[in-house]
Amino acid sequence: MKALGDEARIRILNLLLAKGPLTTSDLEFVLEFTQSKTSRHLAYLRNSAILNTTKIDQWVVYTIREEVEDIISQILSFLEKDSRLKEDIATYETLYSNREMVANKLSTRLAK
Repeated sequence: MKALGDEARIRILNLLLAKGPLTTSDLEFVLEFTQSKTSRHLAYLRNSAILNTTKIDQWVVYTIREEVEDIISQILSFLEKDSRLKEDIATYETLYSNREMVANKLSTRLAK
């Protein structure tokens, strides 16, 4: 529960839950965090056994562990009306549609 006590980590988990696997650079871009801040929070979530990582070429892709996905979903359902979290999703969708994100490049590349 301590891992969920920070707004930045809640924002990261919300994006991962809503939009699936993302890279560090995708999260930096959407949330407008520095690389060090993003990496620090991802490490905290990974060390708390909330996130899985997969390496694809030069990218590390983060996902929520299946074992905790339900509880994270339930917790975030109480925050679904939060304007900041809604803005993050809208920003993601804009950037993804403009093909500026690694997630888009990876999904296009893997589909070939």
